[in-house]
Amino acid sequence: MSTFPEPQIIDTNGIQLETYVAGSGRPIVLCHGWPEHAYSWRHQIQPLVDAGYQVIAPNQRGYGNSSRPKPVTDYDINHLCDDLTGLLDHFGHEQGLFVGHDWGAIVVWNLAMLRSARVSGVINLSVPLMQRGPVEWVSFWEQALGGDFYIVHFNRQPDVADAAFAADPDNFLRNLYRTEQWQHPPVDLGPGMGMINMVKAKNLPGRLMMSEAELAVFVNAFKTSSFTGGINWYRNFSRNWQILADVEEIVRQPALMIYGDHDMVPKAENLAEFVPRVETASLDCGHWIQQEKPQETNALMLDWLARNYPA
Repeated sequence: MSTFPEPQIIDTNGIQLETYVAGSGRPIVLCHGWPEHAYSWRHQIQPLVDAGYQVIAPNQRGYGNSSRPKPVTDYDINHLCDDLTGLLDHFGHEQGLFVGHDWGAIVVWNLAMLRSARVSGVINLSVPLMQRGPVEWVSFWEQALGGDFYIVHFNRQPDVADAAFAADPDNFLRNLYRTEQWQHPPVDLGPGMGMINMVKAKNLPGRLMMSEAELAVFVNAFKTSSFTGGINWYRNFSRNWQILADVEEIVRQPALMIYGDHDMVPKAENLAEFVPRVETASLDCGHWIQQEKPQETNALMLDWLARNYPA
């Protein structure tokens, strides 16, 4: 297992975030996705510290030992953004470089627009900037992909997925955290929401992308936090669509976008129209980019940082 800092509990934006901090210098804030944990950045922290940065990796609200407010609206994009700027305030930084994966990337893109003065630059993995569009997102996905699409399911059937995932977090995460599954024929998980069916599925193709000891870190964290807080981020897509109604959809900061060639999240065809200073790269991996290809991810990040956010 990679060396990982001991956590600090930091007060920010009216809550507490379990935060892993290492190094000194210009700040880089690492923002995990769903269903993950700050530990998903275990391969990046020390190389960034060695390059001269202060690395701040929170378990965001709803995760690990961070606060888990009960109101669903406490997980909207304004709350998530203010949690992160509060971390900058705590460490005395006016600005920082933010790195996001999956849902963390969604937060970081929006942070760069909603709190632009606090963001020096952006590195995002997997999820490109989502254009707002004329139809709110959950209804759009429901029309296009049906009620069993996982984001629609999370919104239309409250608590069902939460309970299913919590019933066996080990098997669910073991099935989810896989790589090289694209080298095998696709598997039919049966009717209903496929992600729920993964809770009981056995012998899925591909391989676990981490050691058993590493998997245990994630499993134990979700046994503590449950899955509801993280799923509540999804339950704010419609609210976020409203919040962003009058926001200019342009990220003006320098940005790096890293895709996985086999990720189920599609690449953006027109990202540069909305992120004019973006550079893009792609790695031969799936969705869990920084864990599947840690050395390659680190090389891309460090090269870009040296040119755009030197220590």
